[in-house]
Amino acid sequence: MPHLSTPVTLLAVMAATTATLGGCAWGGEDGKDTRPPAAPRGLTVQAGSATTAHVMWNQATDDTEVTGYEVYRDAEKVKEVPGGEHMVDVVGLKPSTTYTFTVRARDAEGNVSEDSRKLSVTTPAAAAADRKPPTRPAALKGEAEGSRAAMLSWGRSSDNRGVASYEIFQGGTKIHSVGGQQTATLVTGLRPGTDYTFTVKARDAADNFSPASGEVRLTTAAGKDSGRGTAPTGFRASTHSKDGAYYIDLSWTPPRTGGAVTEYQIQLDGRTATSLVFGGTAPQDKADHSFYIGRQSGERHRVKIRPKLPDGTWGGYSPERTVTTGRP
Repeated sequence: MPHLSTPVTLLAVMAATTATLGGCAWGGEDGKDTRPPAAPRGLTVQAGSATTAHVMWNQATDDTEVTGYEVYRDAEKVKEVPGGEHMVDVVGLKPSTTYTFTVRARDAEGNVSEDSRKLSVTTPAAAAADRKPPTRPAALKGEAEGSRAAMLSWGRSSDNRGVASYEIFQGGTKIHSVGGQQTATLVTGLRPGTDYTFTVKARDAADNFSPASGEVRLTTAAGKDSGRGTAPTGFRASTHSKDGAYYIDLSWTPPRTGGAVTEYQIQLDGRTATSLVFGGTAPQDKADHSFYIGRQSGERHRVKIRPKLPDGTWGGYSPERTVTTGRP
């Protein structure tokens, strides 16, 4: 069942708190920047092998400039990454071990953000004396999803001990990693009207890499499309009443991402109302959700949703729908 992380009734309190904080001064007496960056969002972690993990996050914001990121494994800082990057491979891990990762942003004055959310990952078991790499991923295909994303899919590789992960490359640069059971992924953060070349490699638990797949070349759509290629489709909204209370009912088809979409953000009447998080197995073909809106008949509301994609970024919003309580 899904759960709501921020009840709608808290919106007024949150808005008042934000207004109060907006009047605070962050500069020191000598004009020095003392305001820390925002905590990095969208953290994702994927075990790459028995001894490595791929950590990704969204670039943080700051009133001046984010100059670096600090990556922590449990309570220990294990990596420092320049401010222009937002991913890193953490090596030297132990097989069959669970690790918890967090990331902090740092600015030029040395101000450090709060921790990102914490994510845990368990490395696979070691493969003793394994020097045989996986086979090359076959039949890589790619399709632009609007102007800022692309959907990639490939044939499954085989390995004598099992594939631990697939590494996605843009040109010669690794940009993403997915689990060994996944053979498709949505790549985001692309530029409109731009040519891209992608390849994929399979990796096993002993850090053996397959040869690169064949290249796939594609061009993103020109112009701005507000991320519609990553938005839910078939979005519908209606209302129903029960015991004198009114509820808004939503249904939609999740976007294609290569993996499950477990979190959505609901926007109500032009403001972010809540996050919807599916526990257990998230729906992949059709999703639905119902939430309480009040006890007044004849109230008009606007609602739309957007998904959190597997790489931690937000997808595009669905079309906005309008409903009125007390009406079908």
